Amino acid sequence: MAKLTKKQKEAESKVEKGKTYSVAEASALIKEITNVNFDASVDLAVRLNVDPRKANQMVRGVVTLPHGTGKDVKVLALVTPDKEAEAKEAGADFVGLDEYLDKIKGGWTDVDVIITMPSVMGKLGPLGRILGPRGLMPNPKTGTVTMDVAKAVSDVKAGKIDFKVDKTGIVHAGIGKASFDSEKIAGNARELLTTLVKLKPQAAKGIYIKSIYMSSTMSPSVEIDTKRFTEQ
Repeated sequence: MAKLTKKQKEAESKVEKGKTYSVAEASALIKEITNVNFDASVDLAVRLNVDPRKANQMVRGVVTLPHGTGKDVKVLALVTPDKEAEAKEAGADFVGLDEYLDKIKGGWTDVDVIITMPSVMGKLGPLGRILGPRGLMPNPKTGTVTMDVAKAVSDVKAGKIDFKVDKTGIVHAGIGKASFDSEKIAGNARELLTTLVKLKPQAAKGIYIKSIYMSSTMSPSVEIDTKRFTEQ
């Protein structure tokens, strides 16, 4: 087992073992224990009491973080010529169709989100093996397959993220950067958690949110008290 550095030991010592923190406390503590020389990402890991193998217990959705992600999201709009102008005006980084489909076939995936139109989805089907594993396949449920391309691009640029419970029952999501004020980190965390509560499947029995952990890149995890979110 690798030895902890002095900074890591110092960070570990500030997280009280066995204690669960409020969202506000955790957000402030994460800023305090993040000791890296770059703007670390802040993430939430939420363990849900669901069985993702069952369709009626799948939890998937989108949320617009009120304070954005802090990340410059690169957006590719795969659209027909009549939609190109509005996609560009909304802030899409790459706009086009056939030339980008060819680039993707060649292995290019240097984007964070792909937005497209229903009429184009047929062309994307054969690219599923490339886009699927990278989480880039557009999906109507996340608002990335739409005729309102401009709104979809604007939403993503403003901090809209999509999330999905993994096969172990955990939702992982980036909710900001360590450079954010702790109030902004907390605001984004609450927005995601409140959205997850609203998406509780009817088939999920018992306590829905089993645990919540907040961490930043290379920091220890801070456990958040689930009580407020399980009582809703």
